[in-house]
Amino acid sequence: MQMKRLFSMALGLVFLACTLSVGLAAQTSSAETDRKIADLEKQLEAVRAQLDALKPKPAAPADAAAATPTPAPAPSPLAGITSVLGGVNLTGLVDAYYGYNANHPSAGTATEPFQSVNGQFNLNLLEVQLDKPVDKTTPLGFRIAFGFGQAINAVNNTSFEVTRNAPVAEYLKEGYLSYMAPLGKGIQIDAGKFVTPTGAEVIETNQNWNYSRSLLFYYAIPYYHMGLRAKYTFNDKWSVTGFAMNGWNNIVATNSGKTGGLSIGWNATKKVTISETYLGGPLDRFGTGNNGPWNHLLDTVIAYNPTAKFSLQANFDYDRDEGVMGGKKPGDYAGVALYAKYAVSPKVAVAGRYEYFNDHDGFATGIPSYITEAKGQHLNEFTGTVERKIAGHLLSRVEFRHDQSNQHFFQRGALSAVKGQTTVNAGLVFVLEPSDTK
Repeated sequence: MQMKRLFSMALGLVFLACTLSVGLAAQTSSAETDRKIADLEKQLEAVRAQLDALKPKPAAPADAAAATPTPAPAPSPLAGITSVLGGVNLTGLVDAYYGYNANHPSAGTATEPFQSVNGQFNLNLLEVQLDKPVDKTTPLGFRIAFGFGQAINAVNNTSFEVTRNAPVAEYLKEGYLSYMAPLGKGIQIDAGKFVTPTGAEVIETNQNWNYSRSLLFYYAIPYYHMGLRAKYTFNDKWSVTGFAMNGWNNIVATNSGKTGGLSIGWNATKKVTISETYLGGPLDRFGTGNNGPWNHLLDTVIAYNPTAKFSLQANFDYDRDEGVMGGKKPGDYAGVALYAKYAVSPKVAVAGRYEYFNDHDGFATGIPSYITEAKGQHLNEFTGTVERKIAGHLLSRVEFRHDQSNQHFFQRGALSAVKGQTTVNAGLVFVLEPSDTK
């Protein structure tokens, strides 16, 4: 209605302008005529502006992405567990595999605990972990982790005191209390059983680049410790951790001597990280209760990530026991492991590992009594692994590995021993991460 009225007014003004321009031309001076025409034109412009404001504006084109609503992600069936547990993170994994050994050792046997048993489906590890991390606002926390399967059997059966502990200790991977002491930026103190700070690999397969564990993981370093550790992080580049422990791979030590240690972490650049660890103390390797000569272990791990897809890693270990050879003569061993990993796609990756382990005096590998050649063993191994992420929680790996020794070290058949061993493993790992339970 308003638009119609304005339109009629505009027509009237136009008609009036025309009439006045003709009439005034005859009756008034030229200057007066021009002034009146200018006034009419201003009024006409004002009417046009009001007409334009009343015209309907075209709708803006809808954005294609906005027009199509993004579907909400499906809720995790495990969502809410963390809130129910009061801020405690629940993690876990199930790791199973099929192993083939070209030496066909007798059923149920394996030369190395972490190597495949021939022609068998195996439960490598079933792990459940509850973890309450600490910081300055929540200074008290804990971690408790239980594991079952071949990996935990190999880790805990190295201890001299297994038979003296309650059966549950055989399945306890970690169990410790944490406290964030309010000193400086905060010192995290842990007391209990925790995994070793040494080595490039860990017990859980999914956190390593290859499926099988390395020679250094099995022969060169401990698996766990019972005691205290304190960590201080200076900044995003430097951290230091101190240790006071019963020894290696024991909850209750067979001697009263203690093992101490220091670990330094350095993030040299965004692409390079270095960690150096020293552990030293009177290890009682043979369970005699003796606080005799010391054992010294140096462990170095260097990681380099030149690109987002390509990663390199190196691990070096040197150990010297001052009295392992009959309690009088020192013995030592050393080894190096080199790793490379390339992500072909977000779901597919390939990894390779080469190792050399020099057990100079033969005490680390425990050369079997049927070996009559000169003591001392040199081991090499190469492993190639293909990894594929099947789903968000499911990881698959297929692996080829060959080990070689200068001694007849690897079992073939029921009784004989040979210098080489070739294995193939195919594993599936289901992983439950903390983010899945929030």
